[in-house]
Amino acid sequence: MTKFRSPNPNLAQAPSSVGGVKLQAAAGPAPPPLRRRILIVDDDPGVRSSLGAVLCEEGYFVLPARDGQEAVALAEVSEIDLVLLDLNMPVRDGWDTFEQLSREHPLVPVIIATAKPNQLFTALGAGVGALLEKPIEIPVLLATIARLLTEPREEQLKRLAGKPADFSFARAYPSETGRADR
Repeated sequence: MTKFRSPNPNLAQAPSSVGGVKLQAAAGPAPPPLRRRILIVDDDPGVRSSLGAVLCEEGYFVLPARDGQEAVALAEVSEIDLVLLDLNMPVRDGWDTFEQLSREHPLVPVIIATAKPNQLFTALGAGVGALLEKPIEIPVLLATIARLLTEPREEQLKRLAGKPADFSFARAYPSETGRADR
């Protein structure tokens, strides 16, 4: 497999194929020790790029995936500390991806980041760590990531067992054109 370096050492490039799934690029440099790895799964390249840049700036190592199938393939060959997952994607949607990732990596927290409405009760019932509606406020995202990455194991296990556990939910912030003062 051919390797090349990403211009940003915190932003990984995905392998070209894993398990018969053709991916978009070859593996990039390994993250420094103790750097937390976040898998960003979104079919919108602008979202992947902008969120990836913010998270890299915060010191996270980012693995981008353009759909659920690519995310599952990356999770097979990479250690992941947290998943930021969109729901509306081609090839494999977010809920199918969540189901497989959580079955294979049950203690990896997942944040659902979506523009799809009415997902709160589904997310609560599924054991998601947080639900953030798009567009996302970056400070809320960063606080949610920090909370989930430091969450005690017992809290994770409660969520997996369907018991009451800490959960973050943030509605999309109003657009500038929708503000009442305009």
